[in-house]
Amino acid sequence: MAESSECIEDSVDEIKKRRTAAARRRGDTWVVSVFVIIQIGVFIATMLVNDCWNNSHGDCVLQALGRFSFQPLPENPLLGPSQSKLDEMGALRRSLLTEHHQTWRLFTFPFLHAGVFHLLLNLSSVIYVGVSLEHHFGPIRIGIIYALSAFVGSLVASLFLQNMPAVGASGALYGLLGTLLSELVWNWKFHSNKISAIASLVFVFVCNFVLGFLPYVDNFASIGGFISGFLLGSVFLLSPQLQPVAPNKGGLIDYGVKSCIKLKLKQKLDRPVLRIVSLILFSLLLAGCLVAVLHGININSYCTWCPYVDCIPFTSWHCKDTETSCETMVSNAQLTMTCIGNGNFRVFPFTNISRARFNDLCNLIC
Repeated sequence: MAESSECIEDSVDEIKKRRTAAARRRGDTWVVSVFVIIQIGVFIATMLVNDCWNNSHGDCVLQALGRFSFQPLPENPLLGPSQSKLDEMGALRRSLLTEHHQTWRLFTFPFLHAGVFHLLLNLSSVIYVGVSLEHHFGPIRIGIIYALSAFVGSLVASLFLQNMPAVGASGALYGLLGTLLSELVWNWKFHSNKISAIASLVFVFVCNFVLGFLPYVDNFASIGGFISGFLLGSVFLLSPQLQPVAPNKGGLIDYGVKSCIKLKLKQKLDRPVLRIVSLILFSLLLAGCLVAVLHGININSYCTWCPYVDCIPFTSWHCKDTETSCETMVSNAQLTMTCIGNGNFRVFPFTNISRARFNDLCNLIC
């Protein structure tokens, strides 16, 4: 009886402490806010650099936006910049990473979006998931998980790159989703709305992953971010979140003395072991990917179906990693470009284009 009273008192005290800490952290969502503002700023800068109105001779979507207008939909179905401008802003491409050794792109890659659709879906998901996590666990831990998941996402994406630019802002989002899953798994008994939590996680996961099948958005960054987020969540957030439950639904006390003792044993024994194991697994993932990237390993060479994890073929694009080349002919102030690979050609009412824009148009034709 004494043991029961002591256990119940400890549990109630634990609840009070956690409720007080949660209330104190309620306004601390500055980390998610900072990352969202940075990514919006980077996208605005990308569209300024893209300058479709001048660089594409007015062949743009929403021309009324002028400098901020978007590339034609066959070129970028997500309402965004051209390939060359994504490269210029720091997107990942196999040749730039392995041949030109531009490893700095591993740090710019997580902040880039392929277009407005990608930006809106990604950031709304980050806010929806990230603010909730930051409310409960504080900005420092969530900020660390966000940053490390983004970096691991960059490393994993680098192992599957093809000869086209890729952006990976979704890696950090999937790190938060992995963290949310780890919190659900380890604190399963203490969630009153399990179905709702799982449904929300699956919905956000599927919507963003489906978007990743479109050009330029990298799904492998999402996979890497999700795995690292789950492991890091297990390291930083592995403690039961004791939430008070309405009396008619039962509460922590209803578990009885045996459940309370079991919980105490779990807190004392299981948590350190699982944290250490998760930390070791994350360290191995980080080190292994980093070594593989530095050695220029291309997993697509050993996995023929892997590109289809990141791409679904469509009439306006393909998933084959092929070099493109075009022949040009200038006559009557018109530029005729013909793809050597498939014979497709297109006539443009201009002749003065940069080499980068020439490559964009050649990729579009081929």
